[in-house]
Amino acid sequence: MSTPALNFIMDNNETGSHCDLSPPSYDGVEIISVRPSPPASDYLEAMKIANGIADEKLGEHMLLSWYDRDRDFESPQHASECHAFSAVPGYVDYGLYHGATLKVDFEDGRFVFFYLPVDLG
Repeated sequence: MSTPALNFIMDNNETGSHCDLSPPSYDGVEIISVRPSPPASDYLEAMKIANGIADEKLGEHMLLSWYDRDRDFESPQHASECHAFSAVPGYVDYGLYHGATLKVDFEDGRFVFFYLPVDLG
């Protein structure tokens, strides 16, 4: 039994392209832009600030995904490998499609955190 070949279209300008390069929908997601002065020294400092914002906005919460541009590191790890030809980074897609309702963005994407409220009741 043979497996059918898969055709991938990489050029969005090509007629009939199947590659969706539109930005993701942030419907239902509150976006907080943060520009601390002085800037966060590293990921850990930014995460402490972001967690404080999530505490205030959501109460109990779960950090779903994040990105650290300084180290080019994301969680879930390797999430963007599946998005090599996508306009949406893997950590964004993961956060949005796993129920994030809060995005905390430091310095235009230097550090980005997606949070989900947790109902413990």
